[in-house]
Amino acid sequence: MRTRTGRWLAGSLAIVVAAVGAPAAAAAPPADYYSGTEGLTGEALKDALHDIIDDAERLSYDQVWDGLRATDEDPGDPGSVVLLYSGQSRSKNSNGGMVGDWNREHVWAKSHGDFGTSGPGTDLHHLRPTDVQVNSIRGNKDFDTGGSAVDGAPGNYTDDDSFEPRDEVKGDVARMILYMAVRYEGDDGYADLELNDQVNNNSAPYHGRVSVLLDWHDADPVDDAERRRNDVVYEQFQHNRNPFIDHPEWAAEIFG
Repeated sequence: MRTRTGRWLAGSLAIVVAAVGAPAAAAAPPADYYSGTEGLTGEALKDALHDIIDDAERLSYDQVWDGLRATDEDPGDPGSVVLLYSGQSRSKNSNGGMVGDWNREHVWAKSHGDFGTSGPGTDLHHLRPTDVQVNSIRGNKDFDTGGSAVDGAPGNYTDDDSFEPRDEVKGDVARMILYMAVRYEGDDGYADLELNDQVNNNSAPYHGRVSVLLDWHDADPVDDAERRRNDVVYEQFQHNRNPFIDHPEWAAEIFG
């Protein structure tokens, strides 16, 4: 693993707050949403959560555009979305494939399991607006620390086999990957997505590195913007939730 001494220490993240307005207050999940998970850990908890969050509405790939305009709306500018890796605000209408546009980033790279743009490929819980060129730089790389600075996205780093997001969204990225590994278990015609502790997973249905992702999850805790996003996906689009946003402690209980 490649590191840059002194820039990142798990558990001692300096959180930078973006200069935008405060997001709308987040709602608690329905009281009975996680019924049946009490006292469970490990694979039993993972299985129970899968059964809960598997009950979701699926979007078309075109519907994802409108979904992202709602889930990632800039609270300081309702006509814009906040881009995941750069943190920049960009017009909701500047979506597409040209330089300067934003497009649909699959945080769990869609080639990792070869699911394309259906099923897992349209799941808003891991799809985020991202600058077209930055999306291309990330490609299908696994997540790890180290590398060279990413042009157009200060605080992000990459090398030939991994990508490191900026500190402010490290936990967000981790929780999206954890969600995918619980949501997709191979019982719906798509690959069984699993975590491992390596890079260069390429087309295998795995994503890494789990040890790094768990560090990021601990060091960059859930914030109100992430809770609000979870609410919007649940209430307006898919009607399922990311359990690791609602219950961060479950990450260690399942994957730790």
